Formats: sequence, C-alpha cells, structure tokens
Amino acid sequence: MFLHRVGLRTALPLSRRLFSSIGSHDMSKAISELNQEMESVFGEPPPSSLSGSIDNQTMTQDLNLSTVEMVDQKSFAGLTVTHIGSKGEAQMVDVSLKDISMRVAIARGKVILGQKVFDLVSANQMGKGDVLSVAKLAGICGAKQTSNLIPLCHNINLTHVRVDLAMNPQDFSVEIEGEAASDGKTGVEMEALTAVTVASLTVYDMCKAASKNIQITDIRLERKTGGKSGDWSRDK
Repeated sequence: MFLHRVGLRTALPLSRRLFSSIGSHDMSKAISELNQEMESVFGEPPPSSLSGSIDNQTMTQDLNLSTVEMVDQKSFAGLTVTHIGSKGEAQMVDVSLKDISMRVAIARGKVILGQKVFDLVSANQMGKGDVLSVAKLAGICGAKQTSNLIPLCHNINLTHVRVDLAMNPQDFSVEIEGEAASDGKTGVEMEALTAVTVASLTVYDMCKAASKNIQITDIRLERKTGGKSGDWSRDK
C-alpha cells in the first residue's frame, strides 16, 4: 500500500494538468470519477489528504493560471507576437487596416567557398555554368515566391527586387546583398531575406560538386524603411 500511495503522489501533477482543461462546473464530477477509479484499482479510496488536495478551488486556480498563460503567450519580453491567436494557434496577420507606405528592406549574406572553388568561380569554370548570374536570377525569383515558401507571409506586390553578388578574395567568399521594395501595407523584410537565402543556396548548388566544405553564413536583415515601426538599421 505504501507503493500505491507513492504512485498516487507521483501521478498527481499530471492529473492537475489534465483537469486544467476542464470547466469548473465539471470539476466535482471529474474528481468523483477519479476517486472511484482509484478505489477500483487499489481496493480503497485515496487518502483524505490526497483527495482533499484536489478540490474545486485548486482546480479553478489551475484553470485560471492556464488561461493567463494562454493570453500572455501573445506578449513575450514586452513584444507582441502577432502571428499567434487568442488560443495559441498560428494565424495570418490581418493588415487590412494598416496604412499604405513605401517599404524597403535590405538583407545580406555570405557563401564561403574556399580558395579552390573561389578560383573556379572567378574564372567561370564551374561545370554548371556562370554561378553568379544564375544565383542572381534565382534570388530575384525567390523573393517573388516568398509567400509560397513561408506559410504566414502575405502575397505582396513587389515593385522592385535587386540581388547583387560580389567575390571577396580576402576570405574566398561570395558576398550577397538583396533588396526588396513595395508600396503596400506590410513589410518586405522576408522578401529581401528570401532573395539572399535562395541566391546563397544556388551558389552552393552550382559549386557543391567541387567541394563539400562550402558554408552559407551571416544571413541577416541590414535595414528597413516604412511601416508603423518606422526605419531600422543594424548599424544604429
């Protein structure tokens, strides 16, 4: 019986978590059913101290705590998480009430090739062809497909996409900069980041036959303008 009671105490936190999802009007019934189940399994009802600890007041507190946690999850470290609904589910943000403004975002990234591959790309001797030209086009196409790749991104009418790639002999890398612009109701940060990411992946794909040590690194937003949050720059 000592083992039985130890087992009951161990299972108690789980029961409380399960009950936290039950409405307060069902608490008494749920507790009664649990006591009957314990008696049928162990041959005696649970100790009064144990059953008394699972009362309506405790369960109501747990229920209220769960509700608070659910509401608070939309706010974290003072920031509002707009892609989470009131019940914690993922949602697409409604931008219908936002003002139209000119929005621009610039992102950057780097693909470290190593000297051997760097020399091949510089001499345009890769087997798949002109690495930089293909990656540039891929980045532009990627920006236009952002909403198809990122589930909760809006389908934005882009007014401009720019992707530039430059060879850096200092660390044998390709430095990539992507810019996206739109005259709309939501930002274009994801489009700029996607442009850089897809261009970086294309460089990797074009060069992977020559080396497996290629690294894609330092993809980040550099600056953005427009919208309710205003202008932002990594340098500031």
